[in-house]
Amino acid sequence: MTRYARQTVLPQVGATGQARLARAHVLVVGAGGLGVPVLQYLTGAGVGQITLVDGDVVEEHNLPRQPLYRMDQIGQPKARAAAMALGALNPQVQVTPLVGTLDPANAPGLVAMVDVVLDCADTFAASLTLSDACRDSGTPLITASALAMSGYVAGCCGPAPSLRAIFPDLPERGATCATAGVMGPVVGAVGALQAQMALAVLLGLEPSPLGRLVSLDALGWRMGGFGFADAPEPDRPLAFIGRSQIRADDLLIDLRAEAAPFSPQARHIPPEAMPGLTPPEGRRVVLACATGLRAHNAGQQLQTRWPGEIALLAVHD
Repeated sequence: MTRYARQTVLPQVGATGQARLARAHVLVVGAGGLGVPVLQYLTGAGVGQITLVDGDVVEEHNLPRQPLYRMDQIGQPKARAAAMALGALNPQVQVTPLVGTLDPANAPGLVAMVDVVLDCADTFAASLTLSDACRDSGTPLITASALAMSGYVAGCCGPAPSLRAIFPDLPERGATCATAGVMGPVVGAVGALQAQMALAVLLGLEPSPLGRLVSLDALGWRMGGFGFADAPEPDRPLAFIGRSQIRADDLLIDLRAEAAPFSPQARHIPPEAMPGLTPPEGRRVVLACATGLRAHNAGQQLQTRWPGEIALLAVHD
C-alpha cells in the first residue's frame, strides 16, 4: 500500500476504497488531450483494468497538450503508445489498447464490460453513441469537452439523465481544436476533473458527481456548474448507427460537401437543400456527415415534417 499511501489515508478511500479501485474496470474512449490526463490519473490511482479505444496515431502537433507521448512515438497508434507508457507508470494496472473507432455497433459490448465509461472523444457522434449505450445499460458516463480556453465535465447516465438531456439541441456549427485552438493546461485541467469524477463514482463518494456539470473558464478565471438530475430526456432521440448496420433498403443521404458520397447508393444533398426532401414511406432515412453534427440537426428538422424512421451515421474516411 506504500504506492497509494497518500490517497488511502483519506477517510473517503482507505484500504477498502483502494481495493474497490483495484477491482474496477473502466472504458476510456479517446487518448488525446482529455484522455491523456484521464489515463495518467486513473493509472496512478490504481484502477485495476482500463480498456482504451482510439484509432488515431501520435502526431507532432499533439505533443504540446498530450505530454504522455514522445517524439520517437510519432506515427504510432495512440492506444498502443499510451498503453506502453502507462505500463511503465504502474505495472499493477492492466491497460488493453483497442486501435479503432468506437461506433454504435461495438459500443454496447464495450460498455457492458465496465463499471464506468469516460468519454474523451472529439466528435458529437462518439459522445452521443456512448451516452445512448450507457443510458440503455445503466452505466455511469463521465463526459467532457474542452476548446480554446474553456471546457466542462458532466456525470451522466447510471441513475442520472443522459448527455442528450443536457444538450437536447446541438449548435448549427461545431468548432474543433484544429479550427478554434486549445491550450494544453485547459484540457489537462478538464481531464483531471474528469478523472476525479470517475474515481468518485468508483469509490461511491457522496455527493455523487452524477447529475452534475462543472465548467471551467480559463480566460475569465472562474469555474461554474449546475445540477441536471431532473432534466427530461428527449421524446424522439435520433440514434447513430454503424456502417455495418446499414440496411439494403435504407435511403442514404450524405450531407458532406467536402467529400464524395460515402457509398455508391448514397445521394449527396447539402443541409440547406434538406427542406426540399420528402422521403418515400416505409424506408429508413440515414443521414451521414463527418462528426454527426450536421446529420443530427438535419434529422431534427426532418422529424418536424416527416414521421418515418431516421438514423444518423458518422463517416470516418
